[in-house]
Amino acid sequence: MNRRKFVTFVAISGAIAYSTQFLTNLPLIGTQVAQADTEKNETLKNLQAAYNGESNAHHRYLAFAKKADQEGYKQVAILFRAAATAEAIHASNHGVVIRQMGGTPTAKIETPTVGTTKANLEAAIAGESYERDKMYPEFIQQAQKAGNNAAVKTLDYAQESEAEHAKYYRQAVDNLETWKDVSLSFYVCPECGYTTSVLNFEDCPECDTDKGLFLQIS
Repeated sequence: MNRRKFVTFVAISGAIAYSTQFLTNLPLIGTQVAQADTEKNETLKNLQAAYNGESNAHHRYLAFAKKADQEGYKQVAILFRAAATAEAIHASNHGVVIRQMGGTPTAKIETPTVGTTKANLEAAIAGESYERDKMYPEFIQQAQKAGNNAAVKTLDYAQESEAEHAKYYRQAVDNLETWKDVSLSFYVCPECGYTTSVLNFEDCPECDTDKGLFLQIS
């Protein structure tokens, strides 16, 4: 084989080998793309579920606040209104990320079941505890797996706030009659929904928003 034929043979062989390797890698590339799409869809589905849940919680807590007012539990009513404000902030934050991902935030608002103030507090504790201990941790883990930092952030904000809500609801149940005689304010971070009864910090413990921007609910 002369030199020109040899060079041509080597070039063709190399091209065939490269093409074969490229074609071999195509299924792997396709699998990776499909997996990324699946993770994105799962994150979007979780955000939609969280958006729906927070939107309904907002309406439910407003109804609970009205009932607490009717029964004379002024402090409990203030707490429910503060929590309702926080849930609206969570829903708004979730909605922003949903839109960034190309989706449309959708909520199916259901008529809340309203009982006595004590029963409403117990129901609220159950709901917040579920979101704090199961729903949001699972959603956050999935969003981390998908590499969606914006989703992780808004979900984490909500989880931290739900923990505070559950704590205050428990205090209200345990001191229900005492809470009937007071009407102290609660404060809600406009950025992340963090809820507190005392502004004993300069910046929000969760998102660093200046405490001067907190919404006073009374």
